[in-house]
Amino acid sequence: MILSDTDIRARLAEGDLAVEPLADPELQIQPASVDLRLGREFLEFERTNIPCIHPNSEQEVDEYVSETVVDADGQFVLHPGDFVLGTTVERVEIPDDLIAHVEGRSSLGRLAVVVHATAGLCDPGYRGQITLELSNLGSAPVALEPGMRVSQLTFTELTSPAAEPYGSGRGSKYQDQSGPQASRIGGDREFGGDQ
Repeated sequence: MILSDTDIRARLAEGDLAVEPLADPELQIQPASVDLRLGREFLEFERTNIPCIHPNSEQEVDEYVSETVVDADGQFVLHPGDFVLGTTVERVEIPDDLIAHVEGRSSLGRLAVVVHATAGLCDPGYRGQITLELSNLGSAPVALEPGMRVSQLTFTELTSPAAEPYGSGRGSKYQDQSGPQASRIGGDREFGGDQ
C-alpha cells in the first residue's frame, strides 16, 4: 500500500517516519509523496585517462571525483551528458515497515534532468540524506539551484516490518550519510569486503 498525504502526515506526526527539515509541509507534502530539496554539495566525475573503473578498487574513485559546494544563492549548471552526485537538504529516517522510492519531479524530467540512475530505493531502517544521481539527457545545460524541489519520495508499507532492516547490524555502507557519497561497492562481499 502506498501512503497518501493523510498517511504521510500521520506517520510524520507520530515520529516513526522523519523527513527533516521539512521547510514547507503545505508545499512539500504532495497527494502521495514528499518533495525533497537539492543540497549544495556535488561530486563531479572528471574526465580521466584510466582504462576503466574497477568496482573492487575504491582508491580509483578518489582519482576522478571532485567535490563542489555551491553558494546558497548560487547555481550548479548540469551540462548535457553530465553525471554528478548531489544530495538532498532533508535527512530521512525510514521505519522498519516502510520502503521509500526516490523519484524525479516531472517538471525537471521535462527539462531532461533525471535524479537517479538505479538507486531509487531507501530500505526500511535507512537514516541519512539521500544521494541523487543527477544526469542531463537533453541538449541544453540546465541550472540547478540549492533549495529547489528536485525529487520526491513515495512510501510503500510492507506486509510486515523488515526482520533485518538497513543499518549497522547488516554492515550497511551508507547509513547516516551526510552529503553525496561516492560508490563503496568495493566493500561488497563479491569484491572481498564484508557486505
